[in-house]
Amino acid sequence: MTTVSAKAELLARIRAEVSRGRRFLLASHARPDGDAVGSALALAFALRALGKQAHVVSRDPVPAPFLPFPGAAEIEVTDRAEGDFDAAFLLECGDASRPGIAGLDRYRLVNIDHHPGNTTYGAINWFDETASACGEMVLELIDALGVPLTTPIATNIYLAILTDTGSFRHSHITARTFEMCRRAVEAGVDPAAVARQVYDTGSLGKLKLTGALLARMRLEADGRLAVLHLDDGLLRECGATYDDTDGLINLPLEAGQVEAVAMFKTVDGPGELRVSLRSKGDVDVRAVAERHGGGGHRNAAGFTLAPPPADAQVRVVAEMAAALHAARDR
Repeated sequence: MTTVSAKAELLARIRAEVSRGRRFLLASHARPDGDAVGSALALAFALRALGKQAHVVSRDPVPAPFLPFPGAAEIEVTDRAEGDFDAAFLLECGDASRPGIAGLDRYRLVNIDHHPGNTTYGAINWFDETASACGEMVLELIDALGVPLTTPIATNIYLAILTDTGSFRHSHITARTFEMCRRAVEAGVDPAAVARQVYDTGSLGKLKLTGALLARMRLEADGRLAVLHLDDGLLRECGATYDDTDGLINLPLEAGQVEAVAMFKTVDGPGELRVSLRSKGDVDVRAVAERHGGGGHRNAAGFTLAPPPADAQVRVVAEMAAALHAARDR
């Protein structure tokens, strides 16, 4: 964990970086979630308020529910970083490959992340595992830059925090989290409207997919582990898209007996197995993800296997069952 004095020094270095530069590139991880989108956009608005140029890029399109948020429609979808920039901010990326964008290594990198296992690849590395979302760190930086909390900035910060805390259900929430949300509301954010946009604007395809996915759910470890399987065929059958899968992994946790979920997503094209893990309480799914080169938080983690071993799913289910037993033994 970064100490108060170390944090102050890092923020001072980032302020100096911003002061020296004029043009900045911003990126987060591939397949962006609400924290990736909200953090990048909030920082972009703040840099522009200082008279800087800020360009946000993403390898993958912004998920449809996030497109109405301020600035989201302006994010460039690309797999290569081009142009002259004084520095590039990489947000919530454990290593420089996470954005999936070639050419980022040409720039001076400012690495801002809250996920354990960060490889400190930047010229400046600010890591804070205590932050519930990267959006919390971005707001601290915005404060350090002396930029007022406008409604567009606050809306994106609230998006980042709301989504990365699982609607305020994950264990890494602190008093700071709610203080930042209070400030966002005072700056003009309507929490109910944001929640409706994020969670209640899905397609009919997503509704069908939800039913189909849960109907095929398998229970393991005496009913404490829910296992979900998703592939392109099921998406086509339901008339859904990959964006429609967002948040579905959390649904089995609504059952009291279910303490953890493993979702396996197989993709027709690249032959990847994407594994998302969720849990309640002391069940540490991050440790499972890290064994396979992934990461995340204790209650929310994931990884990708390309190509996946033949016994990958069996192995992960066994590891999740072991994590459940370990939590019971604590």
